[in-house]
Amino acid sequence: MTTTLLHADHILTMDPQNRVIPDGAIVVEDDRIAAIGSYAEIRAAYPDSPVRRLANRLVMPGLVNAHLHSGLLRGTAEGLPVWDWLRLYIDPMHRVLGAADAEAASFLCYAEAVLSGTTTVVDMWRYMEGSARAAQTIGNRTVMVPYVGEHPDYDYFDHLDDTERLLESWHGKADGRVEVWVGLEHAFYATEDAHRRAIALAQKFGTGFHTHSNEAEVELKEMQRRYGCRSIPALAKLGLLDAPRTLLAHCVWLDDAEIALMAERGIAVAHNPASNMKLASGAAPVEKLRRAGVAVGIGTDGEKENNNLDMFEEMKFASLLAKFASLDAAALPAWDVLRMATIEGARAIGKDEEIGSLEVGKKADLIAVRIDTPRMTPLFGGEDGNLHHNLVHAVRGGDVDLTMVDGRILVEDGHLLTADMPELIARVHAVTPGLFARRAAWLAEHSEGATSPIS
Repeated sequence: MTTTLLHADHILTMDPQNRVIPDGAIVVEDDRIAAIGSYAEIRAAYPDSPVRRLANRLVMPGLVNAHLHSGLLRGTAEGLPVWDWLRLYIDPMHRVLGAADAEAASFLCYAEAVLSGTTTVVDMWRYMEGSARAAQTIGNRTVMVPYVGEHPDYDYFDHLDDTERLLESWHGKADGRVEVWVGLEHAFYATEDAHRRAIALAQKFGTGFHTHSNEAEVELKEMQRRYGCRSIPALAKLGLLDAPRTLLAHCVWLDDAEIALMAERGIAVAHNPASNMKLASGAAPVEKLRRAGVAVGIGTDGEKENNNLDMFEEMKFASLLAKFASLDAAALPAWDVLRMATIEGARAIGKDEEIGSLEVGKKADLIAVRIDTPRMTPLFGGEDGNLHHNLVHAVRGGDVDLTMVDGRILVEDGHLLTADMPELIARVHAVTPGLFARRAAWLAEHSEGATSPIS
């Protein structure tokens, strides 16, 4: 057994009391937290354990990114609302994407995640054997959701056969850090036979289901036309809420009856404020959802609809968007946002018994944030302090200089230890010219872009 004692200036536990321990210590034994408390009491209990002093650091749980798409289109898919953006930029890319492109994207995105304090990602992507290899190497925790299109008009995505193979080959691998869920790009991208098969797969393997829903207002009209009701009742009618666990991304355009149905069915939400602002989709009713008991995590969405994967920035956007949309400066306070990015995000994916807070017996997934920066100055702990406000509204991912998953240090002094960062960047530069050339050639032959799922 390997035992390490971490000694930090502050420990933010995110336990049910949001306890903050000044001059605190955590004992990590192999992959789990064995003890947590003040440095004085922990040192007395573990006098012979080696001490790692994290001076001028705050230790907190690793962040949970509840909705991500690995990708290679950063800064090249701009200025359109979501359905036009899909038609002209994103779906044409999927038509020409190759396995090598997809794997390079996951390596880069997972590296970016751990460097900025994210230890768990829910990644909806393509050719995810490459994503599994990336997670195995980088060391992060990953819920992999193949980007599936099971419809004659969208047969250029992955298929449910690919999902089943991935479930059989990778689910539970990499010491349990790789988990596979069933997903559809959207209900529109699949036939009703495919809907039934998707949920049957989730039930067979006892895993979750993930898709996009209620992202843009125009979607509601299309759901009404196709199914005679709004999106959430339509998903229920189609059987798409019948998986052991369901996580829906976006959920911007919800009415009260849909929120009540989601709460009743135990449906979780991945809130993506930066993406929803950038694509002009709107502001999700996060506080209504949380009051109803719906688990709401925070996601960055992909690099193409956000332009970075910084969950600290996303926390700030979540807070500010709620205040702006409601014209209430007290909306979505800092403690609530921190919980959404940690323990509530873990609950949204059914892993809150293992991760999301720093408590004895849980996995040692944690990060250290520098507090000797202008952004964290001044810093006050205690009930009336500003520590939580600074974390949400001031800190950036670059302030993280240590990331640990399963008790293993992946990032130290701000440097990735598990892969060569310049090599990962070079790999992306090697594959992107071909990807963009293929997409340009396809678009030259199809001036209207890809088939729109909205009639």
